[in-house]
Amino acid sequence: MSLEPNERITIPDENGEEHLFEVLTQFDIEENGHSYIAVIPVEQSDDEEVDVFAFRYEDDEKDENQFKIFAIEDDAEWDLVEETLNTVLDDGNNLL
Repeated sequence: MSLEPNERITIPDENGEEHLFEVLTQFDIEENGHSYIAVIPVEQSDDEEVDVFAFRYEDDEKDENQFKIFAIEDDAEWDLVEETLNTVLDDGNNLL
Protein backbone atom coordinates (compact mmCIF):
# COMPACT_ATOMS: atom_id res chain seq x y z
CA MET A 1 0.00 0.00 0.00
CA SER A 2 1.23 3.43 -0.81
CA LEU A 3 -0.46 6.56 0.46
CA GLU A 4 0.19 10.07 -0.72
CA PRO A 5 1.14 12.82 1.76
CA ASN A 6 -1.94 14.31 3.42
CA GLU A 7 -4.18 11.72 1.76
CA ARG A 8 -7.55 11.39 3.46
CA ILE A 9 -9.01 8.05 4.47
CA THR A 10 -12.22 7.01 6.20
CA ILE A 11 -11.97 4.76 9.25
CA PRO A 12 -15.05 3.34 11.00
CA ASP A 13 -15.19 3.33 14.79
CA GLU A 14 -16.42 0.43 16.96
CA ASN A 15 -20.02 1.57 16.36
CA GLY A 16 -19.62 1.61 12.58
CA GLU A 17 -19.65 5.41 12.37
CA GLU A 18 -17.13 6.61 9.78
CA HIS A 19 -14.57 9.32 10.53
CA LEU A 20 -12.32 11.17 8.10
CA PHE A 21 -8.58 11.17 8.85
CA GLU A 22 -5.53 12.67 7.20
CA VAL A 23 -2.51 10.41 6.80
CA LEU A 24 0.49 11.61 8.74
CA THR A 25 2.92 8.77 8.04
CA GLN A 26 3.20 5.04 7.58
CA PHE A 27 5.99 2.83 8.88
CA ASP A 28 7.06 -0.77 9.39
CA ILE A 29 8.41 -2.29 12.58
CA GLU A 30 10.97 -4.99 11.84
CA GLU A 31 10.78 -6.43 15.38
CA ASN A 32 7.25 -7.72 14.87
CA GLY A 33 6.97 -7.66 11.07
CA HIS A 34 3.88 -5.42 11.01
CA SER A 35 3.04 -2.22 9.16
CA TYR A 36 1.42 0.81 10.79
CA ILE A 37 -0.24 4.04 9.81
CA ALA A 38 -0.49 7.26 11.83
CA VAL A 39 -3.41 9.58 11.14
CA ILE A 40 -4.98 12.76 12.52
CA PRO A 41 -8.70 13.60 12.50
CA VAL A 42 -9.67 16.03 9.76
CA GLU A 43 -12.38 17.65 11.90
CA GLN A 44 -9.89 18.92 14.52
CA SER A 45 -9.71 22.68 14.69
CA ASP A 46 -6.35 24.30 14.04
CA ASP A 47 -6.09 25.72 17.55
CA GLU A 48 -6.52 22.33 19.24
CA GLU A 49 -3.70 20.06 20.31
CA VAL A 50 -3.37 17.44 17.58
CA ASP A 51 -4.52 13.91 18.42
CA VAL A 52 -2.49 11.31 16.55
CA PHE A 53 -3.96 7.84 16.12
CA ALA A 54 -2.00 4.76 15.05
CA PHE A 55 -3.32 1.55 13.55
CA ARG A 56 -1.80 -1.68 12.30
CA TYR A 57 -2.64 -2.41 8.67
CA GLU A 58 -2.33 -5.27 6.22
CA ASP A 59 -2.59 -5.08 2.46
CA ASP A 60 -5.68 -6.71 0.98
CA GLU A 61 -4.53 -9.79 -0.93
CA LYS A 62 -7.40 -9.44 -3.43
CA ASP A 63 -6.92 -5.74 -4.25
CA GLU A 64 -3.53 -4.02 -4.06
CA ASN A 65 -5.23 -0.61 -3.65
CA GLN A 66 -7.08 -1.71 -0.50
CA PHE A 67 -5.94 -2.47 3.02
CA LYS A 68 -7.36 -3.75 6.29
CA ILE A 69 -6.90 -1.71 9.44
CA PHE A 70 -6.68 -3.03 13.01
CA ALA A 71 -6.72 -1.34 16.42
CA ILE A 72 -3.60 -1.83 18.54
CA GLU A 73 -4.83 -3.57 21.67
CA ASP A 74 -1.67 -5.17 23.05
CA ASP A 75 0.39 -3.02 25.46
CA ALA A 76 3.72 -4.42 24.26
CA GLU A 77 2.78 -3.74 20.62
CA TRP A 78 1.63 -0.23 21.52
CA ASP A 79 4.97 0.47 23.25
CA LEU A 80 6.83 -0.49 20.03
CA VAL A 81 4.51 1.65 17.91
CA GLU A 82 4.76 4.65 20.22
CA GLU A 83 8.57 4.48 20.33
CA THR A 84 8.84 4.15 16.54
CA LEU A 85 6.25 6.85 15.87
CA ASN A 86 8.02 9.30 18.17
CA THR A 87 11.29 8.64 16.35
CA VAL A 88 9.67 9.07 12.92
CA LEU A 89 7.90 12.29 13.92
CA ASP A 90 11.00 13.74 15.61
CA ASP A 91 13.06 12.99 12.51
CA GLY A 92 10.49 14.58 10.18
CA ASN A 93 12.34 13.31 7.13
CA ASN A 94 10.53 9.98 7.20
CA LEU A 95 7.07 11.40 6.82
CA LEU A 96 5.50 10.10 3.64
